Amino acid sequence: MTVVSYLLLILSVFIGSALAFWLKDMTEQYLKLGLAFSGAFLLGITVLHLLPGIYTGDNHMIGIWILLGFLIQLFLEFLSGGLEHGHVHAHNHHVNSFLLQVMVGLIIHSFIEGLPLDNYQELHAGHNHGPGALLYGIVLHKIPAAFALTLFMIQSKLSKGLTFLILFIFAMASPLGSFVGSLIELNEQGLQILLAVVVGSFLHIATVILFENEDEHHHKFSWSKFLVILLGFGIAIGASV
Repeated sequence: MTVVSYLLLILSVFIGSALAFWLKDMTEQYLKLGLAFSGAFLLGITVLHLLPGIYTGDNHMIGIWILLGFLIQLFLEFLSGGLEHGHVHAHNHHVNSFLLQVMVGLIIHSFIEGLPLDNYQELHAGHNHGPGALLYGIVLHKIPAAFALTLFMIQSKLSKGLTFLILFIFAMASPLGSFVGSLIELNEQGLQILLAVVVGSFLHIATVILFENEDEHHHKFSWSKFLVILLGFGIAIGASV
């Protein structure tokens, strides 16, 4: 990974945090549209870029690893309360204990998704899919995650110093995962398995964003949401050309 890639991972967290301070009074409808776009883009990146790479070998168990990634993300969401896909929920837990629980979930998730980053391009030698696909997917969904985390900390009235420390730890989790991944010697099958776990995680996050991101009238058709989803898909398709 280049220095620029590491910086993108770190900056995405602080961009999301800055947006939370700037747009904390923004109407919920606009926030939902932003989430719908990020969910659509993440789903598009996963289907168009990531899935083809992990099915190029002869590993017939790859689907099991995708399901495992899905289940791991489901478990981590119990810890994080869904903040990794941009949702701020009301909780009755003690603030400090719940914040620690959230951080454990978010850090594990970020670390795991960073593991295959450094070796991702090895799966695409001779193909048109660049290593940026996985990076862009991580960066884009980190922004709403950081947004939600910061909003939660603002509502919890944490000090600015503690807020910055927590955001810094969260920002460093994926780069640390990428660095650790670069130290692990894996063959192509091992890299595919690792990426399959991340794909399962992405599928969970993207589908939750798209299907949970509804207004009070569930399943009511919304042209605005439909258009931003098309935009997310379109940009993901354009990135594969």
